Amino acid sequence: MPANTVSWEDLLAVVGAARAFDALCFCQRFKIIKAWDSTGEEGRAHRLRTQADCGYPDSETTCGLVGYLVDEPVAWCAIEPRPAYIRLTRPVTWAGRHEDKTDEGVWAITCTLTRTPYRWQGFTYQMIAAAVEFARGRGAHAVEGYAMLTEPGKVITWGELHVGSRNAFAAAGFREVIRPTKRRVVMRIDL
Repeated sequence: MPANTVSWEDLLAVVGAARAFDALCFCQRFKIIKAWDSTGEEGRAHRLRTQADCGYPDSETTCGLVGYLVDEPVAWCAIEPRPAYIRLTRPVTWAGRHEDKTDEGVWAITCTLTRTPYRWQGFTYQMIAAAVEFARGRGAHAVEGYAMLTEPGKVITWGELHVGSRNAFAAAGFREVIRPTKRRVVMRIDL
C-alpha cells in the first residue's frame, strides 16, 4: 500500500526496526550527502515521515510502499522519481551511461526491508513487483534498482541486502544495465 495511505506507526514498525545502514537510515541514505551525522536518527525519521505523508490518502506524493501480511505491516519498499535521490547522481552510477540524470520519468527503488520474523518468505520479490506497478500508475517510463550481487552458498549480511538482490529485480523483469562495483549492479525495467 502507498505509504501515504497507512499510519506512521505501521511504517515505523518496519523501517524503525531495521538497522540496514549506519544506525537507523530511515531511507535517507541516498537523499542526504553532507549532513548525515548532524541530521541524526530523529531528524532522519522526521524526514521520512514528511516524505511518506503517512495518514494522508489524498496526498499526491509519497516515497514508498508498505507491505502487509493480513493486517500486520511486514515490508517496505522505497520508490520515487530518481531525481529525489541526489546520491544516485554520483559518477560511479553513471559510468558509460548517457541519459538525463534528472529525468522524472525514471523512478528508483533504493530500499527493500522485511521485518525479521518475515524474512526469506518472498516479500522483497513482491514489493519490487508492486513498486513497478506503483510507478507505472504514476506515469513512470522506467524503474531502476541498485542491487547487491549475491553468490550461491555465500552469506551476505541482511543489512547489505537492503537495496535488494539482483535476483529479486530480475524476477520482476529488470535487466542489468551496468555493474558500477564488484558487488553492485544497476537493474532497469522499461515500462
